Amino acid sequence: MKLSRQFTVFGSAIFCVVIFSLYLMLDRGHLDHPKSRRREGSFPQGQLSILQEKIDHLERLLAENNEIISNIRDSVINLSESVKDGQRTPEVINFNQANFSDLSPLATGHLSIDPEDCQFALRSRSHASDVQMLDVYDILPFDNPDGGVWKQGFDISYDEHEWDSEPLQVFVVPHSHNDPGWLKTFDDYFRDQTQHILNNMVVKLQEDKGRKFIWSEISYFSKWWDGIDSQKKDTVKRLIEEGQFEIVTGGWVMPDEASSHYFALIDQLIEGHQWLEKALGVKPKSGWAVDPFGHSPTMAYLLKRTGFSNMLIQRIHYSIKKHFSSQKTLEFFWRQNWDLGSSTDILCHMMPFYSYDVPHTCGPDPKICCQFDFKRLPGGRVSCPWRVPPEAIHSGNIQHRAWMILDQYRKKSKLFRTKVLLAPLGDDFRYSESLEWDQQYRNYQKLFDYMNSHPEFHVKAQFGTLSDYFEALHKASNLDEENNNSVFPVLSGDFFTYADRDHHYWSGYFTSRPFYKRLDRVLESYLRAAEILYSLALAHSKNNAKMQAFPSVDHYKLLTEARRNVGLFQHHDAITGTSKDWVVVDYGTRLFHSLMNLKKIITDSAHILILKDQEMYQYNPSTPFLTMDDVQSSQDSLPHKTVINLSKQPRYLLIYNPTEQERSSVVSVYVNTPRVKVLSPSGRSVVVQLTAVWDGAVKISDDAYQVSFLASIPPLGFGVYQLLEGLSSETVLADYNLYHYDKAKLVKPYRIFSVKEIQNALDEIMLENSYMKVWFSGNSGLLEKVNTKEDNKSNRVKMEFVWYGTANNRDKSGAYLFLPDGEAKPYVFSDPPIIRVTYGKIFSEVTTFFHHLTHSVRLYKVHGLEGQSLEVSNVVDIRGEYNREIAMRIVSDIESQNRFYTDLNGYQIQPRQTMSKLPLQANFYPMTTMAYVQDKKIRLTLHSAQSLGVASLKSGQLDIIMDRRLMQDDNRGLGQGVHDNKITANLFRILLEKRNGVDVKEAKSSVSYPSLLSHITSSFINHPLIPMITYAETGIPSLLNTFSPISSMPCDMHIVNLRTLQSKYHIK
Repeated sequence: MKLSRQFTVFGSAIFCVVIFSLYLMLDRGHLDHPKSRRREGSFPQGQLSILQEKIDHLERLLAENNEIISNIRDSVINLSESVKDGQRTPEVINFNQANFSDLSPLATGHLSIDPEDCQFALRSRSHASDVQMLDVYDILPFDNPDGGVWKQGFDISYDEHEWDSEPLQVFVVPHSHNDPGWLKTFDDYFRDQTQHILNNMVVKLQEDKGRKFIWSEISYFSKWWDGIDSQKKDTVKRLIEEGQFEIVTGGWVMPDEASSHYFALIDQLIEGHQWLEKALGVKPKSGWAVDPFGHSPTMAYLLKRTGFSNMLIQRIHYSIKKHFSSQKTLEFFWRQNWDLGSSTDILCHMMPFYSYDVPHTCGPDPKICCQFDFKRLPGGRVSCPWRVPPEAIHSGNIQHRAWMILDQYRKKSKLFRTKVLLAPLGDDFRYSESLEWDQQYRNYQKLFDYMNSHPEFHVKAQFGTLSDYFEALHKASNLDEENNNSVFPVLSGDFFTYADRDHHYWSGYFTSRPFYKRLDRVLESYLRAAEILYSLALAHSKNNAKMQAFPSVDHYKLLTEARRNVGLFQHHDAITGTSKDWVVVDYGTRLFHSLMNLKKIITDSAHILILKDQEMYQYNPSTPFLTMDDVQSSQDSLPHKTVINLSKQPRYLLIYNPTEQERSSVVSVYVNTPRVKVLSPSGRSVVVQLTAVWDGAVKISDDAYQVSFLASIPPLGFGVYQLLEGLSSETVLADYNLYHYDKAKLVKPYRIFSVKEIQNALDEIMLENSYMKVWFSGNSGLLEKVNTKEDNKSNRVKMEFVWYGTANNRDKSGAYLFLPDGEAKPYVFSDPPIIRVTYGKIFSEVTTFFHHLTHSVRLYKVHGLEGQSLEVSNVVDIRGEYNREIAMRIVSDIESQNRFYTDLNGYQIQPRQTMSKLPLQANFYPMTTMAYVQDKKIRLTLHSAQSLGVASLKSGQLDIIMDRRLMQDDNRGLGQGVHDNKITANLFRILLEKRNGVDVKEAKSSVSYPSLLSHITSSFINHPLIPMITYAETGIPSLLNTFSPISSMPCDMHIVNLRTLQSKYHIK
């Protein structure tokens, strides 16, 4: 592939920053207004900036932020100019070596917000929704009576004359749902099925202009497109122009909506849409999501902001479908909970029945509808489970058959508010054989011709695309007329947790294969960092002839591959953990390769940006200038730190800050000597904590030492620190207490470290910094209590671990379903665990070694953000277990009753209610980045660096499922259990915040917001600093002390991405 030398680098920057940043980060509020400022270095708990109620206020807000956007625009222009004229622009790329202060552990933080900033969170809502999902959950009994032929519904009747004045319009929409990996890998599915479906589509749609077909997954479509000839490509373009073939949604995949982060949801959407624009010149108009296991309003919002007017969803709890059917609210405007107007409204169609297959899409009776799935004609490989096969349509049966299907169409239409009906016609990997195209299209065309030629039927039936249906729906309901009162209700809320029948709740997949859920989040962080640094390096490389050696084209290919691998993993059978073992390995291998490639892009881009003299630039792929400080050896192993060899000559440690504000965070690296000195970018010695590197619980490594220090790094920039061998008064050794019950286990000597061994100690362990005191059990080593020094209040925050089993009946937990055998059982240990307590100048921590997990709680002794929350990490290993799931439980004295809060896709907060009328598994919800419980006085937030399932089964409590090992299939098509468990690391932060001036109405509100402190904490845990070390020990050219491409942005703004786009036109 020839790439243009002129990449559209910064058009995408403005696009992402202005559109997504304003909406994604300003659409948030703060929890309280502070009565007093907290100690120096902390966040004031002011109101979080957010969009106001009316359009004129949005304009005012844009005006207030105009200076920031102008700065970015000017930066873009200046950088672009530097590309043209080769001039360095110091205003943009700040080479001032003293442009920020070194932060000792006692220096102040830099994150602040004006209390006069937007007051959105305090505003009452002026545009209430007609349907609020929290209210729907309140009123529904969630019973499951037999509904007759529509088992989960009710009998539908109609008057035959209802359509006399206005005939029924029926759009039969042929589709084929192609999973990019599930029972086979992506490539195997493509080889065996998908390519044949698309090849047949080109031939068969040309046979009759009335034939229609829709397609969703661009990952498959692009692979097919790359292998076909120009004649076939021209035919496809013509079929699209003539409205026979439509691309729906147009994302790289049809993503999961529970575990995916909004960054990845946007990215896979951009990747698909950019490909479509470049290859076909088309932009999708309608969303189609028939298979994700529950639906998030975040996806609705993103589609709306993409320019869509319509969307379709399918997998919704059967009780909700029944209720909506009875109320005729299956079509609605989906509005965001936090929208004070109607700017986020998007028309949504909810399919009413059990599945998206043909038996459940023509009408309420699957036994009848199955007879109109002509792939199931006798003699084929698939048949109807109701044992009444389809009949080919001929003159002898057409009258009866037409009445049969019309009866189903009419009954289905009674669930909707207009006389326009959608009837999808397809299933997984359908239309792969030429015969099926003929069976379906010819038989249906005979039915259409017959019905349409008989006026007494009062029907117009035809093939259609999804947009054909929605256009007719808009017309029938006068939606496009101004000042029209819509016939459709407005709905707000989400559609989790999904159940397809009985008590079969799909809350298991919120956690299944957690190793890869964590790997995905790490890769997203690296992808964003690589995108930003590549874009900056690309502009920079035009400055100097020597820098033309920067491998921009090769790296763009790697970047594109990484985008696509991250996008592929958002598929609803990938990040969900619901694929076959070998398919999981295929996904993991793709992620792993892209992880390594992204690290290379980051280090190579940093090389260009950090040189003081551009003439010194040399690119040598076999001898990298920089390397990362950690290594992952395979797709299913945990990363480990590399040991940096020190000498009297400095080794340069570049630290990259991927956030938009100047940032102070603790950085830890491994070195080969305890005699270590660290110099800041301005050359001053910094305080260093020297910690032992432990081999297991009790043995200290002889050849590695951990160096930790507080680094202050400019926004989206680098700080260059120097590591030298030598004594320094600023280097402080950590001390250890080791609690144990078996002397034989201990391995001495402890060398330079002071290790105090304590046997049978049941006294509490206490850690302290300037914000809090934290107590741990001397017996278990687990967290017990937290005292916040600001108000000197102590709160019970007790950490526990528990086991969930699986049901004893025929239906058991599997990859999708969570079917526990009752409440969780305590994690019991026969011998008290070894507890290792680290006391240090930069951080202290308590690490507890259990049989199935190693659990650490770290308290940073620094001012600013990192000192205000507890870092919790677990390394979990349940590979020897049988049908068990391990959970971390936090028990507090917060009086949250039955209410708690989880995020959706790292984008917004959804209030939850734990309901006794629902089974335990129904009260679990997805947690992408955070969950919290609160009362009038305090909020406890658990921040997460990976998606997992969470519940609050009792007041003040949070249960987080960390891993699941299940020995059987749960009968949802996968055909296997989940027993490919890995040693899995997960990472959390626990944040306690005082609440002031709480509105009593808030407890019932459908909307809630993280505090600003909480937002930035989440950003830090999901976008850690990235350290890199110079590869060579000597002969390093002069480096800048700092590199700072932008000024610090306000704390309530986030650059989603700075994404280089490929030029639309190739230069030959």
